[in-house]
This record gives sequence, structure tokens and C-alpha cells, in this order.
Amino acid sequence: MALNNSQYDIIMRIYEQKQLYHQNIQLRRFEEIYQKIPEIKEIDDMISHLSVEKAKQLLLGDSMALASLKTDIRNMSLKKEGLLTEHGYPSDYLEIQYECKDCKDTGYIGTKKCHCFRRYAIDLLYTQSNLKEILKKENFSNFSYEYYSDSHIDPKTGKSALETIHYNVHVCKDFIRRFTQDFGNLFFYGNTGVGKTFLSHCIAAELMDRSYSVIYFSAYELFDIFAKSRFGKDTDAQMMNEHIFDCNLLIIDDLGTELPNAFTSSQLFLCLNERLLRKKSTIISTNLSLDSLVELYSERTFSRITSNYTMLKFTGDDIRIQKRLMNREENE
Repeated sequence: MALNNSQYDIIMRIYEQKQLYHQNIQLRRFEEIYQKIPEIKEIDDMISHLSVEKAKQLLLGDSMALASLKTDIRNMSLKKEGLLTEHGYPSDYLEIQYECKDCKDTGYIGTKKCHCFRRYAIDLLYTQSNLKEILKKENFSNFSYEYYSDSHIDPKTGKSALETIHYNVHVCKDFIRRFTQDFGNLFFYGNTGVGKTFLSHCIAAELMDRSYSVIYFSAYELFDIFAKSRFGKDTDAQMMNEHIFDCNLLIIDDLGTELPNAFTSSQLFLCLNERLLRKKSTIISTNLSLDSLVELYSERTFSRITSNYTMLKFTGDDIRIQKRLMNREENE
């Protein structure tokens, strides 16, 4: 899921188009204002003339020329702003407008990628990986409680599958509602096919619609990125590491399906710990029991999760099997 050269070029062309678009708007505004308020064109002409004259004076050794020019330009700019407001325009009407004021639609703040660049990168990666098509189907609008029975009782909690999923959905919606206010993490565990991945997709869809950066990986894909970055010195994988650590929400699905070993255990701890330090939210889903989690990923990883994550257990009958049975009955 790292950007390749062509994907990077696509994003930079988006920024170039934004800059050209806003430059054209600024040009049309100048033409409009010069017609309606000729005094502003006279001021701009005077600024151009003064700039040339002061430059000559500076070359001739006048050390005060630059300071004098700055004072003159500031005074004339204030006069322009006054003329604009007198004629009913905003004082900054002739300034170029940017969609992202932080990077001024360049994608970079200094040498670092802007937050909007990261959002474009993740959005592009999702578009090209077809995940956006999945999120069109797997979202809260299409979520159904009909696959959760009120007669299926979890012997450990004493709660029905229906009661449990109602509570889990409530917690997830509250997680979304409070996303910018309270730093939080979610841990989904339970049997296969009871809606853990679907619900994580629901959260991803909601937050991406609100322009938050969300990265979704299966555990296998995540540890493959870490392995390529560490052992293969894959530059794309290394670049993706920063997205993994710094995105607003990281979703790790199916933890435990990646053939756990010492490397995956250490990398999981490092990843989760780094995101906790940066106060970046994470959702983990697994079919593992909590006892198995301790055995496979160490007590310190288990401690990090139980101390910093809201633990949500899922129970019920496999939804995929239920759907197949329902389809079979409809076709008979």
C-alpha cells in the first residue's frame, strides 16, 4: 500500500492543478477590480515603479532603500485594503486563496509532507485497492441486526448476541462522535464471521467521509510491510511505515492469521506503542481468545492493549453461513 512513482506523480499533478486553478481565479479578480476600482491599479503600478527605483538605489549602495520600500508597500497595501472594503469586497479579495493554508497547496511544509498530502495518498491507495468499493457496501447504512439472535447466549457474559451487538455498535458510534475530543482505541475479539471486520469498515467509512486519514491492513499485510522495510530495505515499505504510525486511525484486521513469531510479536508491540505515544487511534480485530493473545504476543503487548483499548467481545452465529443458508432457501 506504499506509493509508487506514478502514484506520487498523480498527487503532485493534483497540487499543480489546484495552484493553476486558484491563480486563474486571482487573475480574474484583478481584472475585475482594475475595472471597478481604477485607483487600485494605479497603486499596483506605483508599487512596481517604486520596486524598480529602490532596487537601483540598493545597487548604488543605499542601505536604507529596502526598509523604505517595505514601509511604502505596507502603506499602499493598507490603502488598497481600504478601497476594497469601501466597495464591498473583503480586504484579502486579491490575495491568492488556498485549499490548504498550511502548505499553500504545494503538498509540503518545508521538507515534510503536509497532512493534506497524507490524506490524498491514503485516499489514492484506497481508490486503487478497491477498498472504497467495499466501504460503499459495508457501512452503517447497510448494517443489520437481523443476523444476531436474542436466544444465542454467551455463557461467559450471560448476554445474548443481539444485546451484545447493540452495545458494541453504540460504543463504536460514540468512538466516532468523540474522535477529535478523546483519544481512544478499540479491540474486537470473538468468533469468526460475527461482524468484527464489517463494523471496523463502518467506522472507516464514517471517518474517511469526514476527511480523517484511515489505513486498513490485514495483520498479514501489516507485518509484510514491516518485514520488507526492515529486512528487504524496501523504500516504499519504509515510507509506508510513517503513514502507519501517523494516520488518524489504523485498523489491523484478523490479528493472529499472520503466523505469529518473535518478529511479529516485537513489531506489533513497537507499532502499538508508537501510536499510543503519538495519541493516534487504533482498532484491532482478532478471532483469538484473550489467553491466546498473551501466549502469542507477550504479556507486555497484552498489557498495552488491555490498559489502553476498549475491549469489545463479539458473539453469535457465523453471518456468512446464515446468508448462504438464506440464499439457498430463497432459491429452492
